[in-house]
Amino acid sequence: MSPWVDDRAIEIDGLSWAVRQSGAPDGRPLVYFHGTPSSRLETAFADDTAAALGVRLVSFDRPGYGGSAFAPFSLASVAVDTGRIADVLGIDRFATTGQSGGGPFSLACGAVLGERVTRVGVTSGAGPFDRVPELMAALDDNDTAAVALLPDAEEAAQQFAVGFEPFRELASADDATIVAGFRQMCSSRDGRLLDDPQVASAIAAGLRASLVQGCEGAGWDNVAWVGPWDVELDDVRRPVHLWYGDDDPFCPAVVGPWLAQHLPDATLVLREGEGHLGVVEHREEVLTTLTSD
Repeated sequence: MSPWVDDRAIEIDGLSWAVRQSGAPDGRPLVYFHGTPSSRLETAFADDTAAALGVRLVSFDRPGYGGSAFAPFSLASVAVDTGRIADVLGIDRFATTGQSGGGPFSLACGAVLGERVTRVGVTSGAGPFDRVPELMAALDDNDTAAVALLPDAEEAAQQFAVGFEPFRELASADDATIVAGFRQMCSSRDGRLLDDPQVASAIAAGLRASLVQGCEGAGWDNVAWVGPWDVELDDVRRPVHLWYGDDDPFCPAVVGPWLAQHLPDATLVLREGEGHLGVVEHREEVLTTLTSD
């Protein structure tokens, strides 16, 4: 039997949001923030696990991604919108987690939504670039040029978006080509995880849907967390669980320990030899940790 999946569009103040739920419809809610670039469809790798654990897994396309209407956004604004989407879905309190570029949005929910958030998770997520030197040093020429345009967020977003054009071209290909392209960028450990057809299908579907409107949403993602954050880590008063690998080509290994040192209540798992897709390999651990009473 296929797991429960509810993929729908909801409207809030005239803007449409593409929202995906899966797992257990009456389960413990966990809001998952997709990577950059990706979409709500990324969560399909965890559908079976969420169902088995009694977790109601919720994800939505950030503005300009997939099926969600475009509007400029920031970490704080997405956190506010998360609460409004939860209202429409009839969800009061919930945990959050974010993969890669989704990580800062998970932290933002902990800072903005207060007691409404039970636990916060980050898997291979970005830290504040202006405070972690290794992150700024890892930027390519295009992104460095975009940072130089800040604080003009609109111009910076347009420049950041240029860097996602190769992903948009890749997203137009078939699943096998998308997965092969991702293998070239990721670690050998991640490559082995992509041998799982369910994982490969979720990664491909997430990318394919992400940039159908163009790269503007991804550009604003980068403005939100490569530029100065509009939330304070000190305001994240909920327990935070951090999962990182020390062989991650997308996220320097210093980020997890840095966040653990700068958050009021954080628990770090840093695994030797693991890459960017730890959330896939350890999805049962992540979902259980974040939704346990």
